[in-house]
Amino acid sequence: MDFLNIPLPAILAQLVVGLINGSFYALLSLGLAIIFGLLNIINFAHGAQYMLGAFVAWFGVQYLGVNYWAALILVPLTVGAFGMLLERTLLSRLYREDHLYGLLLTFGLALIIEGVFVQLYGVSGKPYATPESLRGALNLGFMFLPKYRAWVIVASLVVCLGSWLIIERTKLGAYLRAGTENSQLLQAFGVNVPLMITLTYGFGVALAAFAGVLAAPIFQVSPKMGSDLIIVVFAVVVIGGMGSILGSIVTGLGLGLVEGLTKVIWPQASGTVIFVIMAIVLLIRPAGLFGKEK
Repeated sequence: MDFLNIPLPAILAQLVVGLINGSFYALLSLGLAIIFGLLNIINFAHGAQYMLGAFVAWFGVQYLGVNYWAALILVPLTVGAFGMLLERTLLSRLYREDHLYGLLLTFGLALIIEGVFVQLYGVSGKPYATPESLRGALNLGFMFLPKYRAWVIVASLVVCLGSWLIIERTKLGAYLRAGTENSQLLQAFGVNVPLMITLTYGFGVALAAFAGVLAAPIFQVSPKMGSDLIIVVFAVVVIGGMGSILGSIVTGLGLGLVEGLTKVIWPQASGTVIFVIMAIVLLIRPAGLFGKEK
């Protein structure tokens, strides 16, 4: 492999493409990290909830006339409410049990949700039109970047940084972090801990749904779109550190760039480079790059 002969514009273009993929990795791994870090639930249904976000957006435009901009707000609220219902009726019964029970339950939920949509719509994808205001491309000099993909990067960064600020720099975030350490003491101070847990799970699910709406115009809306991505996202969370909010954001974006660069330098390895990095990180630092060693 002759790295020196690779044109600089090709490298820069793949880095931009990697940043787009990294934006989805960051959003999805952020939702996983919030749910695990604050609730100690390994949410294997996250990919199905991402797929639900894309499908609810598609339903909205097909049958209700809900445009893309309204879907960005309404879909996360709808799917987040569905997640809160799951938490209250099913997951809340498992908090005193081993993490494995929550993983198995959410894995089963993912299979059920995906199976229902496959039965109803098959495995072929449904198109979702790019909003008119975001059509066209920007000339970056080394490539033409579609406006919609630039919007995805900006929207993902704003949501990720906003979520981090809420959790790390606000009173509400302090309550959430305190609830993970000593929920009984927090409840003694008058905080409704069960409601806080439900809202936190709903927020994590809403982030997945938001990513699904962003993904709908780029990828075809398909029942399999979540299962194709969730394994990579779990690898991102493990590398960043299970439960680390900042780790998920930084690692998601960084690994997207690494994956994009690998496609130029060694295309055959682009599908496995994240898992190779995960293996190396686990050997050197089992808690992840940003995780806390026990």
